Formats: sequence, C-alpha cells, structure tokens
Amino acid sequence: MKIAIAQLNPIIGDLAHNTDQILAAVQQAAAGGARLVLTPELSLCGYPPRDLLLRPGLIAAMRQTVEALATQIPPEVAVLVGFAEPNAGARDRGEKPLYNSIAWLENGQVQQVFHKQLLPTYDVFDEDRYFEPGQAINSLHLPLPNGQQIHIGVTICEDLWNDEQFWGQRKYPNNPIAQLKEAGVDLIVNLSASPFTAQKQPIREAMLAHSAQRFQVPIVYANQIGANDDLIFDGRSVAVNRQGALMTRATAFHDDLVWLTYDPQAADLQAGLIAPAIADINAEIWAALVLGVADYARKCGFSQAVIGLSGGVDSALVAAIAAAALGPDNVLGVLMPSPYSSEHSISDAEELVQNLGIRSEKLAIGPLMSGYDETLAALFEGTEFGVAEENIQSRIRGNLLMAIANKFGHLLLSTGNKSEMAVGYCTLYGDMNGGLAVIADVPKTRVYRICEWLNQHPEVILNQVQAAAKADSIIPRNILTKAPSAELKPGQVDQDSLPSYEVLDDILERLVQRHEAVEDIVAAGHDLTVVNKVVRLLSRAEFKRRQAPPVLKVTDRAFGSEWRMPIASRWTGNLVPQAAIALTPSTAA
Repeated sequence: MKIAIAQLNPIIGDLAHNTDQILAAVQQAAAGGARLVLTPELSLCGYPPRDLLLRPGLIAAMRQTVEALATQIPPEVAVLVGFAEPNAGARDRGEKPLYNSIAWLENGQVQQVFHKQLLPTYDVFDEDRYFEPGQAINSLHLPLPNGQQIHIGVTICEDLWNDEQFWGQRKYPNNPIAQLKEAGVDLIVNLSASPFTAQKQPIREAMLAHSAQRFQVPIVYANQIGANDDLIFDGRSVAVNRQGALMTRATAFHDDLVWLTYDPQAADLQAGLIAPAIADINAEIWAALVLGVADYARKCGFSQAVIGLSGGVDSALVAAIAAAALGPDNVLGVLMPSPYSSEHSISDAEELVQNLGIRSEKLAIGPLMSGYDETLAALFEGTEFGVAEENIQSRIRGNLLMAIANKFGHLLLSTGNKSEMAVGYCTLYGDMNGGLAVIADVPKTRVYRICEWLNQHPEVILNQVQAAAKADSIIPRNILTKAPSAELKPGQVDQDSLPSYEVLDDILERLVQRHEAVEDIVAAGHDLTVVNKVVRLLSRAEFKRRQAPPVLKVTDRAFGSEWRMPIASRWTGNLVPQAAIALTPSTAA
C-alpha cells in the first residue's frame, strides 16, 4: 500500500486556498498510486487559527468545505484532512465548543471523524481554550484492492508526545499510542502542526523511533510547513518502521509530497526517500527566518520591505534575510547617519548594499535633530544631554522608516536582536518600529555566528544576489569585527552599559529559557552584581516587549506567544534588595 505525505503550507482561514492545495496534492498522489494521503493538523484552516475558532461562520464553512472536498477526491484514494468540528454536547455539559479533528474522506463522503485526545496548553499552545479532548480510541480499517484491510491508528500532533519512558514522566493520564497498540493497529499515522525551534528535529525523530520500537508499530508523521505570524513550521515529515529506523524524511522548510510503502506481509514500512538533515544550527535558523519573512510578507499582502541600515551586524543580517526571502530588488535599505555616526558605519552599510544588490537611500538626520533641539530647548534648559536626547535620534529614524513604509506600501522589518529586547536596549517608537521583528529571538552572539556561517555559505543567496559573487564576504568583515554601538553619542559602545554579550547571553539563556534561579546562575560562575542587574533589566523592559512587533520564534522560549509576564510586577528574584541595583540609561523608553 502506497502512502503519500502532503506537507502543506496553509494560509490561516483561507479555506479556498487550502482546499486547492490539498486537492492538488491528492491528485498528484493518486497519479503516483497512493492509497492513503495524509495532510497536516487543521490543514483545512491552517494552524494555529487562534480566536478565529470563536467565529461560528468559520466553523460552519469548514464542515461544508470538508464535505465538498470529499466529493472531489479520486475514488481510489483515502484522504485524512484536519479541521475543527463542533462539539454537539458542549452546551448541555459545559464542555468546550469544538474538537480538533480529522476527517477521513473517501468515496465522495466523510467516512469518519476522529478527535485529538491530548490538548497542549503550554509554550505557544492554548488548545484547551477552544477544544474538548476526544475520548475514543481513533482507528480505521482501510480496505485494499486485494481484499485485505489495514488497521490504522489515527493521532493528532500532541497525541504522540506523552511516552513516559521517553520523557521520564507523563503530561497526561493516557498515552494514545499505547491504547492503539492494545487495539491491534498495524500502522499509526499522525497529523501534526509542530512549530519549529532550533535543533528540535532530532528530538522528534528520537521520540518517534522510541515509540515505534517500544510498541512494535510503524509510525508516519505528517507535519505542516510555513510561517503563520510568529510561528514557523519546518515540515520534515518522517516515517519510522517497527524497529524505529527512519524510512523517509520530507524536505525542511519547503512544501513537499513524499511517498512510502506499507507492506502488509511484513507488517512494516519500506524505505523511501530521505531528505538530508540540517546539522548546522546556524543553517537551520537561517532557513527558518527566511521562510518566516517570506511567508509573513506574502500572507499579509506585502511584496517589498524597508530596513534601517546602521552599518551594524543586526541590520546586516536582517537585510540578508530579506534579500533571500523577497529578492534583492524588493528590499530597500535606508542609511540615516547622524553627526555621531562614524565614517565606517556609513561605508560598511554601503558595502553591504552592494554585496546584497538591494536598493538604498541615504537620509541624514542632523537637520531633524537640530529641529528637535530647538523645539525642546526651553523645556530642557538646565538639564544635561542624556537618554532622552539619544532616543530622539532613534525615534527620528523610526519615523522616517514608517513614513517610507506607509508611502510605498513596504513592510518595515525591525532589526533588534533578542539580547537587546531582553534588557530593553531598544527604543519604543524608534528602532522597535516595524511590522515584524525578524531576529528578536536570536541572541547577539548567535547573530554573529549566523553571519559568519553566511559568509562561508554564500550559495544560499547567490542565486538571487549575483553581486555578492564578487565580494570577499556577503556581510562585510568590518561589521563583524568592530565593537557594537548604537552611536547615539560620541564614542558610545554597547558594553558601556551592558556586560559582554557572551556573558549577557549566557545569563539570559539561563533566565529566560532554563528558568534558573539567581543563586544557580551565580553558582555557574557569574558575578552576583551582574546577574542581579540583568534580572532587573529583564523585568523593567517588559512594557517595551508588550509593544514590539511579532517576533519570529526560533528558540524554546521567544518573547512572543509563550512569554506572558506581567508589566506591573515587583518580583525580580534578586538576591539583594532592588533599591541597591542602579538602573542604567539603556532601560529608558
């Protein structure tokens, strides 16, 4: 029996587009002899639909669309499609109004509907807000032309992620995989929408291999690809045989259609094509961010982007990502030098523009700064130049970029990194302006590593950026070697008010991603005063992060859907009184 995995990139709520995608994949699979076609979780409406699920019209339209789609499926093919189905008993029993479901489409009809059992409510997931957990053990008997039947267990995403042997504990009382094994299934399929985080794929494959080997049942896993708002989906659908060996892997970060064969006599899967793994974390994050920008722009109706180019490493990386995602002709880099800008910052930005082949404009902001100084002179009389004046420069630049974005219909890409976002080293209504925060989940030290990787692998954008073929590096070497600086006053560098980024990023990873206590971070070798300062800055900058553009998620914990910290809070976790920790100018708005 041939099985096809349709690794699709849906648009949230666009039922017509998503249906066309599904149908095209099914027709191609049928032409290749597939008996069963798998699509991702909620493939009809896209994942995550979030509060669109509260719209009754969408739910009704999904059911109508599923039934109409069933009539268009070739008769020799069975298709599993993800959709949301109403929970008929919700009103009477106080249950959630919907199920996260799969429809089995065959012979012109919806043959059966299966409901997701395990509903994640952690990290970026909030499924308990909308869905009632299914109680039935989900399986179907798929007839073959020779009169045989294959007993197939049907699961949805999280249903696979509860093996207490693999994880050391259970998140939920039941394990659907164990239940399906007890029911005697021959094969388990899983329709998934598992978001990308760096280095997650080896964990997925190890988990699947463990379950398949433990229960002696092959597993086929179909994952969504594409980017929807802050979440990126990497695809990499896979299948493992009863021994846990990898039988197929779909392409990463691209839609795909892969075939594999189930042999009823051997009661196992046969090997199919295995797309290469991405071993380098920098290559993986690069591919994710390029897809994130491309899909965000396309799905929101943008074809061109504008970026403020400072001559620094962050804006350089964002410009390279945008050039790869949208094409260099569709990217405008704007240089906005001030009287404090160094000559090399201008020349570095100009060299980057040439290397990438993007368009550029130069708008000097000195006259605008003078206008602000004159307007505020009386009010600021008797005070010293400080953070307020520095931030005016950033806000002037942000205003200019927004004006360009508004005038020409460009998407403004914010260029701040995760380290800056964490400690508030960014300016509201200035460098934080934008429709998408491209690298706000990439720590500063990782920004440098990705740029170094990019210079070693120019082929990832050379097909689009022919100008880079003549350059020694895509990212100019001086950008990678000079001290990072906002250049808002003479001689300023980031480390005037922050610890080194190597120290800062390690502390932030321990605080944000590992949830370590201050005493544990100090025990790991960090200075108590520095740790307390970082904790304080992290807490103080919450109001800024709440107003930031959507952040493309690439780590286990981004400042986005899964970060839910209060703004008006006095808890920091410091080991010394808060009053003893002096604020630095970088915490100002």
